[in-house]
Amino acid sequence: MIRVKFSALAFAAMALVAASALAALAQDEAEQPKPPRQDWTFSGMFGIYDKAQLQRGFQVYKEVCSTCHALSIPFRTLADPDGPGFTEDQVKTLAATYQVTNAEPNEKGEIFKRPATPADLIPRPEAYPNDQAAAATLGKAPPDMALLAKALKYERGFPWFVFDALPGLEYQEMGADYIHAILTGYTKPDDLQWNLYYPGHKIAMPQPITNGAVDYKDGTPPTLDNYAKDIAAFLSWAAEPNLTERKRIGLRVMIFLFVFATLLYLTKKRIWEWVH
Repeated sequence: MIRVKFSALAFAAMALVAASALAALAQDEAEQPKPPRQDWTFSGMFGIYDKAQLQRGFQVYKEVCSTCHALSIPFRTLADPDGPGFTEDQVKTLAATYQVTNAEPNEKGEIFKRPATPADLIPRPEAYPNDQAAAATLGKAPPDMALLAKALKYERGFPWFVFDALPGLEYQEMGADYIHAILTGYTKPDDLQWNLYYPGHKIAMPQPITNGAVDYKDGTPPTLDNYAKDIAAFLSWAAEPNLTERKRIGLRVMIFLFVFATLLYLTKKRIWEWVH
């Protein structure tokens, strides 16, 4: 009898703890909303990058984000036909507008600067040549944007976190959603560092971009939502430029495995058809 009462009390205590945890979780989610899921052309098995969107995203990076953030990718990757698809001449012209420090000294032993070439990495912001200089000025060095879309994660909640724990089934556009949410999450005009989607709602980066900040040449409306989507898509490509080719290979492998499995089944049926 005592054992039964003890078990009932233990069960009641566990239920109370679970209820409290669920209530706390619900309160946290209410105070810290999840980034809204966006529609991306590169999501899903057959998704590909939108070339025009990536070019606009690079324009947003160049005119706004590059003031503080590095983007450690070679200029030549901007000519990727599965990516931004700039022409080789466009990439050469763009690279030549930047100055880089030559890796090897000249015949006099001097280190000098020269115009960048497509083989060079996109230089860091001139105002912050290294993380130490950025941290001394800003208090914290802004992250390099090359892998930002892969680095940013958040808990998607039940039942989605179950799928995210399984290899091959995880939601791969989480970083893009997060970047879009952060850029559109400055919802208090009187506090430019308050962000709806950033943990704790206080972010070191003041609102970097607003409506009309970048003039698109292709007629796309110059809205904050479009800027956020375009730069998020561009940074997703920068973090995973081989995504389209990987999907092509994966599709071919799936077709091969399906045909191979079908042939094996038919072969097995033919060999063992005499067995009853």
